[in-house]
Amino acid sequence: MSFPSPLAQPARATPAAPPPAPPRPDLPVPAPTGGRVILWIVAAVLAVASLGLAAYFLAFLGAAASIVSGLLALIPLVLVLVAIRMIDRWEPEPRGLVVLALAWGAVASVVIALGVDLVITLVAPGLPDTVSAVLQAPIVEEVAKGAGVLLIFVAARRAFDGPVDGVVYGALVGAGFAFTENILYFADSLVTGGAESAAYTFFLRGILSPFAHVMFTAVTGYALGRAARRGVWGAAALGPWAVGLGGAIGLHALWNGSAVFADFFVLYATFQMPLFILFIVGVVLLRREEARLTRTCLGDYAVAGWFSPAEVDMLATGRGRSRAVTWARSLPGDRSAAMRRFIVEATALAAARHRVIGGRDPRAAADERVYLERATRARQDLLVG
Repeated sequence: MSFPSPLAQPARATPAAPPPAPPRPDLPVPAPTGGRVILWIVAAVLAVASLGLAAYFLAFLGAAASIVSGLLALIPLVLVLVAIRMIDRWEPEPRGLVVLALAWGAVASVVIALGVDLVITLVAPGLPDTVSAVLQAPIVEEVAKGAGVLLIFVAARRAFDGPVDGVVYGALVGAGFAFTENILYFADSLVTGGAESAAYTFFLRGILSPFAHVMFTAVTGYALGRAARRGVWGAAALGPWAVGLGGAIGLHALWNGSAVFADFFVLYATFQMPLFILFIVGVVLLRREEARLTRTCLGDYAVAGWFSPAEVDMLATGRGRSRAVTWARSLPGDRSAAMRRFIVEATALAAARHRVIGGRDPRAAADERVYLERATRARQDLLVG
């Protein structure tokens, strides 16, 4: 007898054994959507644009300054990516989308911002520097970055499940933008002021504020993530995106304004640092929310007999996951890889289950079946070895 959803089967009194492995050798994957074609086209355009951007750097900054500045810009980028990876550990985003988000920030958003700045310079050549710093730059740059987050939301909606996903994608776009912008700033300082000027610029941007652009665009991603959690799809996301964009622009303008109208270091210590701490606290709370959602959705499978309550407890806490991986490593042949795969598939299953409950994703039930099969296969590999 077939059921419309794996959870529609009658509840069993005791946990059921994993279903038998299907005869095909490969595990199923969620059905592709038209958005994947769009993402591949965007990736191709970004690849070509990156070559043009590199040529621009070499022509106007020089090879030596570009290479040295690129190496310097890698230092804060690595720091930021490690932090984003820690945020994303609960439900890792697809690697392709991670690379795309980073590339959009590093290439597309920079090209858009440079192009718009050039047009504004031609149309309004006498625009005061204060207006450019406090109004023009925040608006142009956040719209350019936010467009990339919106693109991922629309084209890869099933990989955009909630606020944590939004923060991760927004942070990745912001990190990419900061990387390329840092190359420009470091190279300009190196060419015009020498090593001492470049070192000071590196201190300001690479040491004091490596997370600035990350936080700005993460606000846009958070707003879209909240919309995703409510089941928003397609064009309906424009409203939440605009709200998040407004917050990102406001924070960006405040940051730039602190350097133009006030003592940057005083405002940095009294406002920007507390804001960064608040950002960290917010991310921690969002991670806890994700853990609660995982527990709730996987609890449905425990009631249906697919998982045991102990497995749900393990999958719903970071400590439980760490202990499970350690235990799997002690098994014959080191089965920690199978345990990690089980954790990843079960977490994706919980997200699919949440979309099923929301009732607005027509593909959610099919995804649920796929991830259930993958999770039970991973558990079977773990236990059988």
